[in-house]
Amino acid sequence: MQTETTTQNALLPLAPEPRNPGTALDMQWVRSVQANTSAIERRAATLPGRRSVKKDHQAAWLLRAISCIDLTTLAGDDTAGRVQRLCAKARQPVRHDLLAALDMQGLTTGAVCVYHDMIATAVQALAGTGIPVAAVSTGFPAGLSPFHLRVAEIGESVAAGAQEIDIVISRRHVLSGDWQALYDEMRTFREACGEAHVKAILATGELGTLRNVARASLVCMMAGADFIKTSTGKESVNATLPVSLVMIRAIRDYHMRTGYRVGYKPAGGISKAKDALVYLSLMKDELGDRWLQPDLFRFGASSLLGDIERQLEHHLTGAYSAGHRHAIG
Repeated sequence: MQTETTTQNALLPLAPEPRNPGTALDMQWVRSVQANTSAIERRAATLPGRRSVKKDHQAAWLLRAISCIDLTTLAGDDTAGRVQRLCAKARQPVRHDLLAALDMQGLTTGAVCVYHDMIATAVQALAGTGIPVAAVSTGFPAGLSPFHLRVAEIGESVAAGAQEIDIVISRRHVLSGDWQALYDEMRTFREACGEAHVKAILATGELGTLRNVARASLVCMMAGADFIKTSTGKESVNATLPVSLVMIRAIRDYHMRTGYRVGYKPAGGISKAKDALVYLSLMKDELGDRWLQPDLFRFGASSLLGDIERQLEHHLTGAYSAGHRHAIG
């Protein structure tokens, strides 16, 4: 069955990808980066109609999408019980009967993402699964707390067991064109993370222009980011296709020049299975199959998983079930 073969291949062990060590800040390279907004928007507008996958092929792509989800809860009313339920869903993201019908075993989400206070709960709930815990840090979501406290927060989260740290950059450095300050900040955050992988959240909806997005992406990669991520999910504008195209092409350019692969994480506003398919096809078109693995691509999402499970049930039964039958946490 195509669904089984394609998706199980996605879960085979991969050779460890060398971490991006970063480079010296190259201002000539940074200043050379431009963004043709009208061309980018035209290209992005064509993306939803460029690929159409159906039946078993669609099911396989949706299963791949599940393996790339950072299942997330970042609410002010989070409780230990909610995080434990979320972790249970990460361990078993799709109902047993549906996975059995798809002949699919061992599927989990890519990670679980929480606030610092919930790291210990998540680590305990995911013990023995191999699913990493990601923590948002550095004064998330605004990133305006004192710098030494932001750095200390990273250390506290790593000590608590987080294997991935989602940091937020200081948007003012981008808006004022102070690329050295952004580089130094990101470099310090990277060093504070130690062995934990760092995802740099650009908050693209607050950066003003696509050129700023492209330059900020490049500077963060030069400073050693393992992933670049669109948004906190708290801005008025989160992940969009034009922004994603700009960031993905920055990743491609960085890889071509340095040989290091950096991951990409769109976050905020991706809640439908059809949207996940568009982002996966964009990654395949622009970066190739290697970037369709969870060590290089993640969705920052919560409700997305429920809609994917609903679509998989429709694939198997021909009927759509109510959304409440696929609760997340």
